[in-house]
Amino acid sequence: MFNYEKRLEYPVHITRTDPKAAMVIISQYGGPDGEAGAAFRYLSQRYSMEDRKVAGALTDIGTEELGHLEIVATIIHQLTKDLTPEEIKASGFDKYYIDHTLAIWPQAASGEPFSASQFQSTGDTITDLYENMAAEQKARLTYDNILRIIKDPEIADPIRFLRMREIVHFQRFGECLRRIQDQRNPKNFYAYNPQIDKKKC
Repeated sequence: MFNYEKRLEYPVHITRTDPKAAMVIISQYGGPDGEAGAAFRYLSQRYSMEDRKVAGALTDIGTEELGHLEIVATIIHQLTKDLTPEEIKASGFDKYYIDHTLAIWPQAASGEPFSASQFQSTGDTITDLYENMAAEQKARLTYDNILRIIKDPEIADPIRFLRMREIVHFQRFGECLRRIQDQRNPKNFYAYNPQIDKKKC
């Protein structure tokens, strides 16, 4: 059961619309390395994680990713709120607008819609934890790319916060991987899936 607090994990107060920035940042809502995929990935993987402490970390981080999804959606909403048709057309936001008006919809900056095929949940502990570490690094890289082109502090400050959380999550997944590896035969900790293989190789 989750306890939901009606506040963002990091405040977002953007006073100037910028649909071009919104078109870039939307990748962290529904793009290949965005927050939706992260939340679904971790909250799905937790069920087959044999170590309960690692399953707890997946639950914690997956739940936090839902909060990050909220932050990204708030940024996009504030960047596009009350745009005029002229502003929409001039900014290039018109293609998105035709399908979604100014609503929030999960897609990449390229326009590719969100798909569950962008992440994996294998039931293999080592595979899933390596995927999660890679996912956090890719998300951090996407935030780095956003910060290279967006300099407005009202936008950049919450993006920096989100980027820092990717680094923290990478570290936590690294600790989870170390925990799992320490429980296994150090000569063969890669080749054992506890869901299928009842005997350690």
